[in-house]
Amino acid sequence: MIQANGDLVTVGRRIRHHRVQRKMTLDQLGERVGAAASQLSLIENGRREPKLGLLRAIAAELDIEVTDLLSGEAPDERSALEIELAKAQSGPLYASTGLPVVRPTKGTPTAVLEALVGLHRELARRAREQIATPEQARRATTELRMWMRERDNYLPDIEAIAEERVRASGHVQGALTHREVMTMAEQLGFQLLYVEDLPPSARSITDLANGRIYLPPASIPGGHGLRSMALQAIAHRVLGHSAPGDYATFLRQRLEINYFAACCLMPREAAVAYLTKAKKERELDVEDFRDAFGTTQESAAMRLTNLATSHLDIRTHFLRVGSDGAIYRVYENDGLPLPADVTGAVEGQLVCKTWNARAALDRSSHTTAVYQYTDTPAGTFWCETQTGSTSTERFSITFGVPFDDAKWFRGRETTNRAVSRCPDPACCHTPPAELEQKWRGRAWPSARAHTHILAPLPSGEFPGVDDSELYEFLERHAPEQ
Repeated sequence: MIQANGDLVTVGRRIRHHRVQRKMTLDQLGERVGAAASQLSLIENGRREPKLGLLRAIAAELDIEVTDLLSGEAPDERSALEIELAKAQSGPLYASTGLPVVRPTKGTPTAVLEALVGLHRELARRAREQIATPEQARRATTELRMWMRERDNYLPDIEAIAEERVRASGHVQGALTHREVMTMAEQLGFQLLYVEDLPPSARSITDLANGRIYLPPASIPGGHGLRSMALQAIAHRVLGHSAPGDYATFLRQRLEINYFAACCLMPREAAVAYLTKAKKERELDVEDFRDAFGTTQESAAMRLTNLATSHLDIRTHFLRVGSDGAIYRVYENDGLPLPADVTGAVEGQLVCKTWNARAALDRSSHTTAVYQYTDTPAGTFWCETQTGSTSTERFSITFGVPFDDAKWFRGRETTNRAVSRCPDPACCHTPPAELEQKWRGRAWPSARAHTHILAPLPSGEFPGVDDSELYEFLERHAPEQ
């Protein structure tokens, strides 16, 4: 399956290139592969995804391999210009201008295409110059999200390592116990210790010299949070991490330790068996999955996102959204039209007000999941959303799939349905004309910054951790020699 719009455009241009080389019309090719010329035209223009069977038929008629059509390279320089123009016009920066899309024809001079592409490059360059200091972090986050999308949010190497460590701990079935987590640490030569005075900038500290992992005490001993933090600390050792040399490495390591912890709390073999049975019965549900393995809603939704495509053949999306509607965390491979800035970053962007991830925060009941179908410009999506809260604000956790895959999930019968036209500003970002006329120039709000996304992390050997606090803590707790 072809993932991104850019890939669709490239595939379409490669089909057109080989068809023209063989002096075939759309009608002639369509007749030979059993498809309407209009359908082939949409495919060549990158506006429809071809099924694998049709791709094979097209490749056979054009006397080339399917891999030639799926190559990520443009077939010639003009096609490269057309592809770059199509990508630029489908992005959020051009959409924000409200200008119409230019669709070049074979009669469009190459010089015109070069000028249009040049204008888009300059527009993007100027927009990038306006981005504040956290640009590097936001770009690294975007690159990591795209890296995960390419892998369907599934990391088999970490899955295998986690499965091995869980088995070695003596775990057989059910929820992973606190004792089993302690055994995993001991097998690596570490002791888990719970202290009240961890530095505010650290979630855990590992004393490599003395074989100790320091963790904060939990209000419920052996609870999910305690096990998860211990597993994350263990993961650094199991996965062979070294001190991160840049922010991108830091983010990658953080993702990997979270992934390892989830793999241990919801081991692949047991989790896949549970989910496969639930799919067969058309009773897939994040809440049930959560309860079966004794984890949180967020962990269960994220773990289901990891396993769904590789083991259930279901494409998904996962969102954590704050009370103000801003995206904290997102993973997807199902084409959900996410809001994005000019760099492609989605963290900190506001989701559409009609999306369940945001609408659920306004509902009075917060103890059970809310199901909803949402019609978007990219198709209809079904999702399950549950809200929660921290000491400072409320948030929502959403797991969703395209309409056709809702049939496998509990909650598919919901009558909740919404329509989103985003990224069209008129959907929910443009104020009514009468209010804009009344108040423009007569108000001066003070913006609430998304500090969790935009704030620069303190510098040090480990991003976000104060070195002086770290070393003072270790000195306090070091065993006497």
